[in-house]
Amino acid sequence: MSDLALKVTDLSKTFPLAKPLFRAAPPGVRAVRPMSFDVPKGETLGIVGESGCGKSTLARMLVGLLTPTTGHIQIAGAKPDLGDPAAFGKLIQYVFQDPISSLNPRKTIRQIMEAPLRQLYGMARAERDTRIAQIFDSVNLREEFLDRYPHEFSGGQAQRIGIARALAAAPEIIVLDEPVSALDVSVQAQVLNLLADLRREFGLTYLFISHDLAVVEAVSDRVVVLYFGAVVEIGRAETIFNAPKHPYTKLLADSAPVVGRPLTAPEQKGTELPDPLNPPPGCAFAGRCPRATDICRRDDPALTLMGDDQFAACHHPIED
Repeated sequence: MSDLALKVTDLSKTFPLAKPLFRAAPPGVRAVRPMSFDVPKGETLGIVGESGCGKSTLARMLVGLLTPTTGHIQIAGAKPDLGDPAAFGKLIQYVFQDPISSLNPRKTIRQIMEAPLRQLYGMARAERDTRIAQIFDSVNLREEFLDRYPHEFSGGQAQRIGIARALAAAPEIIVLDEPVSALDVSVQAQVLNLLADLRREFGLTYLFISHDLAVVEAVSDRVVVLYFGAVVEIGRAETIFNAPKHPYTKLLADSAPVVGRPLTAPEQKGTELPDPLNPPPGCAFAGRCPRATDICRRDDPALTLMGDDQFAACHHPIED
């Protein structure tokens, strides 16, 4: 048995562009550049980065909604069949950011919950009812909710239903794409506590995508930092934010509001992401980095071990 829940090797995604008349086809947009990382069983891996860095594209490849351009994915030591959605569904599930929109408004909650049990496992009605009752109890929802429709629920209740639907497939991994960003602060805490309880109860592995660094630091064992479609740093959560090696990670940490700290603009030379249709040579962050030199603008840095289980892709890493 493998100790890894997920193994990603050289995974990338390039979206092709329309071919103009009488000219060669453009190279396309590289939304995710080749990346490799492992996720041990039972771990929560946080994935952070600003909008446009490739977080959602990566997540959609992991759950089989997008076909990778290169690389492959292994879940619990097995390589899911890209042509068989059920193979992905039994191994990895997705919890969406907007809980209401992710639920079919024309179906009752019972019909929504029955879908993965019927299509993935072929369960009979009595077996489905027993399984749904167990799952609803795990997420602290009443069975009377099963005959209602999605619009009858609050955001927090709808997100619990979304989590319950993911649990119905009995997956190894759950991808949580901004699972609490649309919820009130008090409800966020309830959902995060529920996710922690479910991870222990079912032995789940989480990939937690969020722009809220405080939430990511609180719930994650390790963190992957993405910039312009590439991994620029990866390591233990407490180390990543307290002692970052990559200037971009420091920029993210310094940009997060902290009670008692005055709001000041972090040091950087620019604010815009590079042009995806005309990516710069060398390090993609060089145009915004105060530490950049000629080598940064010429050579793309490799992800290198720079501490105890901490990797960063930087020619001039931040020293302690």
